[in-house]
Amino acid sequence: MTVLATNAKACVAYNNTGDYMSSFESLELEVCRWADARGILKNGNPKTQMLKGVSELGELADAIAKDDLNGIIDGIGDTIVVLAIVADMYNTSLKECLQAAYDEIKDRRGYLNSAGVFIKEQ
Repeated sequence: MTVLATNAKACVAYNNTGDYMSSFESLELEVCRWADARGILKNGNPKTQMLKGVSELGELADAIAKDDLNGIIDGIGDTIVVLAIVADMYNTSLKECLQAAYDEIKDRRGYLNSAGVFIKEQ
């Protein structure tokens, strides 16, 4: 990856194929490099990473229950780190996964009722 320019909002970079890479993608790449350097990609597997993810999600739920903003930020970040590692283990990326999820939901119609349940329009 080569950094071409930086500003207060984003780092403009390109990956090794010359495609534009957002600051989020660059950060995801750094997470994967971090995981690789620590043997997580070589010695870990998606099942153990998902157990780690569930643990991180539990910490996030605890922080939300306590209205602990620092804990919420940490929990979301830790959960995203685990998801980035799992995505890498399957040779995909968070961007690709998020795009697939958005493509699936973007045309859904409905609303969230007062009980917090999303009601799909048929």
